[in-house]
Amino acid sequence: MASDLLLFQISSVSALIGMTLGWRGVMTRYSGFYDLPTAWSNIFWGILLGGIYASQIYSQIIIPNIEFEATNETVVNPLNLILLCLIASIVAHFILRRNRVRSGSSQTTSGWALGLAIGGMFGMVVVYAVLRLSEFNFQLILTVALLSIMAPRCEAIISSYQGQMMLMGRKWGAILRATMWRCGYVVMFAYVLSAPIGWIFIIPVMLIANRASEDWIWNSIPKEGKKQLRKIWARQARERKLAKISSSLPSTSSVNESE
Repeated sequence: MASDLLLFQISSVSALIGMTLGWRGVMTRYSGFYDLPTAWSNIFWGILLGGIYASQIYSQIIIPNIEFEATNETVVNPLNLILLCLIASIVAHFILRRNRVRSGSSQTTSGWALGLAIGGMFGMVVVYAVLRLSEFNFQLILTVALLSIMAPRCEAIISSYQGQMMLMGRKWGAILRATMWRCGYVVMFAYVLSAPIGWIFIIPVMLIANRASEDWIWNSIPKEGKKQLRKIWARQARERKLAKISSSLPSTSSVNESE
């Protein structure tokens, strides 16, 4: 289709766009009320973990699945899937249990940042594979767009959920449940490469979980921070209401002209 360098650039930019949208969706809403430097440090760790994780998923899951769809000969080993997702969940657990994260009870926000980076790397690898193996058409554009947006956000939700369970003291439950969700996440994203109808299962689940993730992050904010946030949101609501009322009223100049 095009040179490998161009495809890599397209996939990288797509992943960055998805990570940016994922950050703006949740993290900007609570900006100033969580440990931002710690969240940014988890972006770095997420890129490292996500790069290794995504490359292994690509070679052990994505490529065998594509070959199976084409020849019906190579079957994906489910043990590889479970092992890779389990290792990723364990490493994410150790990243989120650092003193820097636990001291501020920022497992959920740090988990969101960590997941965005992991999902961004995963999305970049999958988009690169799609661009290499598909012909240019509308379905390809739609698949790349959805992968770019959904991959970082889905992984952010999983990592944030893992952080929420860690905050509740459920360490092994956090690892096992995150592993289960990562397995389903990888399987569905591999499936939609050959059957785009799979998006009708991914998108509703993502929307429901995304609403729940706001509650997880809200619960991690201290009481004083919650009071300040309520005051800020109430003031912003009043300002929007006043602006709406003032815009609906006729201006003074127009009234004078009519007279």
